[in-house]
Amino acid sequence: MMQNKLLIFMGFSAVISGCSMAPDYRRPAAELPQAWQAAPAQGQNMPADRWWTLYQDGTLNLLVEEALVYNQDLALATARLDEARALARIADAQLVPAVDAAFQRDRTRRSDSTATRFPGALENNNYRTQVNVSYEIDLWGKLRDSAKAAQSELLATTAARETVRIAITTSVVQSYYALIALDAQVEATRRSLALRQHDFKLQRVRADAGIINDFSLRQLEAEVAAAQAQLPALESRRTSEELALGVLLGRSPRSLLEDNVLRNAANVAPAAPVIPANLPSTLLLRRPDIVTSEQQLIAANARIGAARATLFPSIGLSGYLGSESAALSNLFSGPAGIWQLGFGLAQPIFQGGRLFGEIEAVEARQRQALAQYQKTLQTAFRETHDALVGQVRAREAFDAENARVVALTEALRLARIRFVNGLTSQLEVLDAERNLLNAELNRADALRAQRSAVANVVKAMGGGWTGLPGAESAPAQAQSATATP
Repeated sequence: MMQNKLLIFMGFSAVISGCSMAPDYRRPAAELPQAWQAAPAQGQNMPADRWWTLYQDGTLNLLVEEALVYNQDLALATARLDEARALARIADAQLVPAVDAAFQRDRTRRSDSTATRFPGALENNNYRTQVNVSYEIDLWGKLRDSAKAAQSELLATTAARETVRIAITTSVVQSYYALIALDAQVEATRRSLALRQHDFKLQRVRADAGIINDFSLRQLEAEVAAAQAQLPALESRRTSEELALGVLLGRSPRSLLEDNVLRNAANVAPAAPVIPANLPSTLLLRRPDIVTSEQQLIAANARIGAARATLFPSIGLSGYLGSESAALSNLFSGPAGIWQLGFGLAQPIFQGGRLFGEIEAVEARQRQALAQYQKTLQTAFRETHDALVGQVRAREAFDAENARVVALTEALRLARIRFVNGLTSQLEVLDAERNLLNAELNRADALRAQRSAVANVVKAMGGGWTGLPGAESAPAQAQSATATP
């Protein structure tokens, strides 16, 4: 009978819990363009989860997967997510009654030497078992607002982890192609060095025979030294880049020194441009850092309600149901039953302005979160516009450098023919070789920049978009894809 009364009492307390005192949340208005003006005329769709497959490089795919498993920044973000999930669970637990069970056994002895003597045994046993229940009635929504804030912070941490994931995959792609570009530059420099050394040996024989003067020989010797001077710097940069990529992959210090990073130098085609021209700009609202900022704003908004609720009375209920007996055999008998119901009311009267100060503090944090959200949105659009312009210009630069290499390769061939036929001097050949080497170095760097620019677009957009709401339809659908949970 008493158990039923206790359950009814707790159930009624949960029903009468009141409404939230937090301000109504509305997503801040954002003036967004209808579409990306800087988007290329033709683009390609991007897988939402494996966007790096657009490069069609199996070696790169393996390296990215390795980084997603072993990268320590991602492991740190995952641990933070687990912490936020646990904190949200703790906040949710405050909404339901707390129930615990206890068992106690006491054995006591009274003094037989006091002035007052009591009948009965000097030594006594006592057994007690009970189930305790405690619950705070959430009349003003303090607990629910705290739970809502914790849930929003969990969503913000989830989005923050996705931001880290995108940053890591982008960094792996860019570092990988930077390493390939350095390989190409080292190879071009070595090839040019070998060619100049060969020419120098031939010209030294001619100088010894008196066919050419010492001035021409020294010029060729200087060109050999110039190519030799370029190699150490390039090789040092390549070593540093390989170590940096190894850290991104999460490799151990031993593996960084002993194991080389695989790369596919055969893939020399530039990456295809991304962002179809008809993709709505509102899709950017699902970018992880924007989602993080908005969820932090929602959490700050809910914290205001929890702070305001502290000005009003708090009502706590408690009770226990159990039995107590001097003999263990009688512990669960009818006469041994015990119970208690408690009701507590606490109303702040004077706190020296502390509670009002706390409310002002959380309201200020809410304004900070709002400003941060607006700033994040502005930064995201600036980064995306810059990335879109950058990928177009990077492709133009690569095409120009590639055409330059083709032209200078033919110019060097013609210069050698003219030199062999005595129509020109060795200086013209040296100039053609020098120009071709610089063009090959610039082309390798331009290819790296073009591939990196495509990765920057994906990073600025917050990942791929194929299959996401808004990618193939109206902007309103992209807005709903990021609606507040």
